[in-house]
Amino acid sequence: MSSVYDPTTYTAQLEAKVERLRALLAPFGAPEPAVFDSPREHYRLRAEFRLWRENEQRHYAMFAPGEKHQAILIDDFPIASQRINQLMPQLKAAWQASSALSFKLFQVEFLTTLAGDAMITLCYHRPLDEHWEAAARQLATDLGVSIIGRSKGKRVVIGRDYAVEELAVGGRTFRYRQPEGAFTQPNGTVNQKMLNWAYEALGEREDDLLELYCGNGNFTLPLATRVRKVLATEISKTSVNAALHNLDDNGVDNVRLVRLSAEELTEALNEVRPFRRLEGIDLKSYAFGSVFVDPPRAGMDPDTCELTRRFDNILYISCNPETLAANIEQLSDTHRIERCALFDQFPYTHHMESGVLLVRR
Repeated sequence: MSSVYDPTTYTAQLEAKVERLRALLAPFGAPEPAVFDSPREHYRLRAEFRLWRENEQRHYAMFAPGEKHQAILIDDFPIASQRINQLMPQLKAAWQASSALSFKLFQVEFLTTLAGDAMITLCYHRPLDEHWEAAARQLATDLGVSIIGRSKGKRVVIGRDYAVEELAVGGRTFRYRQPEGAFTQPNGTVNQKMLNWAYEALGEREDDLLELYCGNGNFTLPLATRVRKVLATEISKTSVNAALHNLDDNGVDNVRLVRLSAEELTEALNEVRPFRRLEGIDLKSYAFGSVFVDPPRAGMDPDTCELTRRFDNILYISCNPETLAANIEQLSDTHRIERCALFDQFPYTHHMESGVLLVRR
């Protein structure tokens, strides 16, 4: 499948993904997938560019896969949000006019949100001094953004070190902090569709939810409104801190969040060994009816996959349909696919996000 940006090919490339998902899930008797498309352009909320010197000027640059020495110089980036495309020339003009901003600047990262917030990270091969900070403060004011300066062993924050997102799910708007450097869903429009699908798939319940790999609470916030209480786990300290803020900011008070990996939680639930981070949490007080998982590309390890088998409902969001199919195969003797969906988070690439609701046979 082509990875070249060409809106005229969008419908065909999306249908190819649907066919691929159908084929992977066919052995498990999956129903027809719901398909959630992407905007054809300006869908990506974050972007990262190396800078390339040519004719004594720095330019935004990208590189073909496996090619480090032949830069593709760009002035705009049509798959990125309109805000990123607005900021790109403004930032370039600013570094061209200021040696304090441009000296040994080698990388620029943009993070924007559907809510209109924006943060720019500037990465340097030199220490950041008071001249840089004065110029960066003026830049932040001029562009209406937060600026993060990074050099070896140092980070300078001007404004906030997170962007603010707002997503509408189930008739309610949730507000999210998205920290600099932490994972966030790149396609905000499709993310919102994904959250609403998961919200509907879980349904209104009177029991409890276990969530593995919760990140900054992207799914946790809306799903918590559908159940009695939630036990959520995440290993990244930055994501845990963001999730705690997001729960508090939204007044969601029925979630306990623990910094454990999925493998560690499996050991705790199987009473293999105790964890200090679970002190004060009575695991036996939970009446889990469902588990929600959104694992990395490798999918669930066999032990975690086996853990999910004990739940009546397994709600699974996957960024790798091959590992999703492998996990479903392990579970297929006890669970069947009730719903499935394709979310086109990454148009014009072979990557795709998918979701399944597995229910006990």
